[in-house]
Amino acid sequence: MPSAGILVIGNEILSGKVVDTNSPFLCRELRALGVDVERIHVIPDVIETIAQDVREMSERHEFVFTSGGVGPTHDDLTMDGVALAFRQPLELNKSVAERIERAQGHPPNKSQLKMAFLPSGAVLLDAGDLWFPVIVVKNVYIFPGIPELFRKKFLSVRDRFRGVPFQLKRVYLMQRESDIAHYLNETLSEFPDLLMGSYPRTGEGTYHVMVTLESRDPAYLGRALDALLARLPAEAVQKVE
Repeated sequence: MPSAGILVIGNEILSGKVVDTNSPFLCRELRALGVDVERIHVIPDVIETIAQDVREMSERHEFVFTSGGVGPTHDDLTMDGVALAFRQPLELNKSVAERIERAQGHPPNKSQLKMAFLPSGAVLLDAGDLWFPVIVVKNVYIFPGIPELFRKKFLSVRDRFRGVPFQLKRVYLMQRESDIAHYLNETLSEFPDLLMGSYPRTGEGTYHVMVTLESRDPAYLGRALDALLARLPAEAVQKVE
């Protein structure tokens, strides 16, 4: 199954001035599509750092997604970093320059024109009703950091990444994690390809632990769920979703 790396670029994320919401959104979307997100890196606006991470992620994963650093200001350096990663020059892309001009009704100024300089060989994907396209360099998909634009652009091209999606079951338990851990271990021994997570809940609530079971094979998931429920005391199970 395809794997992905996510690269969140921006000093504002590392300083805590802005909270990253793009990578959680992307993780959920890719999971539903059947793509395994294997790593998320948050890095500063430094060309060499961007280049190193882009190059390494590109070699390790089928897909790389970047967030941030594509605007008109001095600290928007993602295109420079991607160009350096693949040793490709930045070139004025006439199609992007024309899109900018059409969008604002007059020729772009120097700062706006900065957004039209792309790594040589970049591919443009129309992004729904947005005037600015999704930029693709090799297997690297370059997105803006603004959450609304990030989401709209990704949703416009999401079907490109469709694989075999995970199926998910949730079991809510009234017992403590330490009381049911051996049931989970036994189930994993019987179903070694199952992905299982155990998430305790602190404080007052309707349950103490949520256990998640995931597989791309619905029949395998069903058998694993049945096996776990058969092991658990009936009074321990609050509900199954």
